[in-house]
Amino acid sequence: MIRPRKDSESKRSSSSSSKSTDTEPEKKRRPVNIYRTLIHLFFLMAGQSRKWMILVATIWIQAFTGTNFDFSAYSSDLKSVLGVSQVQLNYLATASDLGKLFGWLSGLALMYFPLWVVLFMAAFMGFFGYGLQWLVISHVISLPYILVFFLCLLSGLSITWFNTVCFVLCIQNFPANRALALSLTVSFNGVSAAIYALAGNAINPSSHALYLLLNALIPLITSLAALIPILRQPSLDPLPPEGVKRDSFIFLILNIIAILTGVYLLLFGAHSSDLTVSRLLFGGALFLLMFPLCIPGIVYARDWFKRTIHSSFRLDGSGFLLIDVDDLELHKELLMREAEASNNGKELDQPLLSTDDISMTYSITRTKSFEKGGCCETIIGKDQLAMLGEEHSARLLVLRLDFWLYYIAYFCGGAIGLVYSNNLGQIAQSLGESSRTTTLLTLYSSFSFFGRLLSAAPDYMRAKVYFARTGWLTIALLPTPVAFCLLATSGNAVALQAGTSLIGLSSGFIFAAAVSITSELFGPNSVGVNHNILITNIPIGSLVYGFLAAIVYDSNVSSGIGIGNVVSDSVVCMGRHCYFLTFVLWGCVSVVGLAASVLLFLRTRHAYDCFERKRLSSTQLY
Repeated sequence: MIRPRKDSESKRSSSSSSKSTDTEPEKKRRPVNIYRTLIHLFFLMAGQSRKWMILVATIWIQAFTGTNFDFSAYSSDLKSVLGVSQVQLNYLATASDLGKLFGWLSGLALMYFPLWVVLFMAAFMGFFGYGLQWLVISHVISLPYILVFFLCLLSGLSITWFNTVCFVLCIQNFPANRALALSLTVSFNGVSAAIYALAGNAINPSSHALYLLLNALIPLITSLAALIPILRQPSLDPLPPEGVKRDSFIFLILNIIAILTGVYLLLFGAHSSDLTVSRLLFGGALFLLMFPLCIPGIVYARDWFKRTIHSSFRLDGSGFLLIDVDDLELHKELLMREAEASNNGKELDQPLLSTDDISMTYSITRTKSFEKGGCCETIIGKDQLAMLGEEHSARLLVLRLDFWLYYIAYFCGGAIGLVYSNNLGQIAQSLGESSRTTTLLTLYSSFSFFGRLLSAAPDYMRAKVYFARTGWLTIALLPTPVAFCLLATSGNAVALQAGTSLIGLSSGFIFAAAVSITSELFGPNSVGVNHNILITNIPIGSLVYGFLAAIVYDSNVSSGIGIGNVVSDSVVCMGRHCYFLTFVLWGCVSVVGLAASVLLFLRTRHAYDCFERKRLSSTQLY
């Protein structure tokens, strides 16, 4: 009885002595472990931060290269210097949009040149295109109208090349969150006009020609700043599910910062009362564009704190869903198929959904049932998409009724909004609001930015509210006819500002959502070709709608109704009637686009429902 007790006591004493002897070394080793963890965290952040630096560089490129949106700021001066009519001025605006017809050249250039070379090719195209126009409008040189036309074409071409570089950077560095990366970066393209308005007010508020000089220099400077992150791209290692969710959380914070940036530019973008204040406001805008660089480091530090110091704090069951486990596995499967296709030299034709899910003959029986109905039911049910993500070649694409409904909706919605922004300078001038041109430009730019940010709402609300993306497109088209009705019925400053804001909001959403809709309806691997086919409606719309507005404008001048002052060799039309008929016609066209989007939604709704059921069923397996 005594020996076991002694043994136990000896064990206790030995354990207590060992604890007492180990406490001091532990206290000395503990800081060393923390230092090692901090060093590990530093290298982890350094490796992961490179892709976030690329994302911020892409944001900078998009924010400073939407130079076509400030055309209305200097268009009146350009018209007076060249001594051209409104129709000829419209051709110059169309030339800038014609660059989108040659957007495929940037993809071809990427096949033979590195990404940074294509970036600087775009920068120098804009430098020469806008720089020579600035020399013309400043009376330094004189060029014939046809050469100015080609300079506008070269400037517009540079924008599409910048966009291609940004798309490639987002897709390469954020394969699991490409939709969030694209929607965020594309959004900043809509805020370019407001940033340039701040920059112009900070340098010389009275000079409209300054916009052309800024359009030439700032994209080139931005390209130089983005060169180092692009050259130091990280390796494309697949992320674990935790990493994807962490990146999604970072994207959420970046979207909140983007909203704050848009509100800031909306409130202060047109401020020009004092030069010192304007410079401070421009500095604040630059700070907001630089601030996203800090967010990834803060999030990584927070994750390290949760794992090592306070692991009891958990954030399970968040209220929003950005990336699901099944979406991640779906993405991995797509990457494997792309790798297999590239190794075998074959084109990838695999759909987003498995063929097992599609083989239930849903679309066939649905089409037959619709054919028994009326004419509208036949249009809705005939040749419906059976699934999302099915690859469409260019030949198959143009044979699809869904594509042409989508094309009409874009042509009568987004394109008409862009033409409105090109004519905003003359619209304000005709209504006696020339002094408010910068304010109107800032309004359009800021609300276009908010519309682009809203295009990501379906991805954030997916867990609670599911709605087909084509349905969101229909909702986004609603403000456009309302805005034109408001502009036609009232010519005061409040109606002009409200209509401009609504058109910017609608067109911004359409521009940003178009890439995702094209990818979902006609295949993610063909989106480069198919989306370039879709946006051919922008230069066509710019020509048709702008030519229509110019004819109405010049006819009012030639009839002698509302002739204003004569600037150089051009006559200015003054009064509501200058654009009244144009607003009525544009409003009718936007209603046609709204009707086309409704038909597109009704025809594609079942494909989106099938995809959502598949997603939910696979989620339940986890």
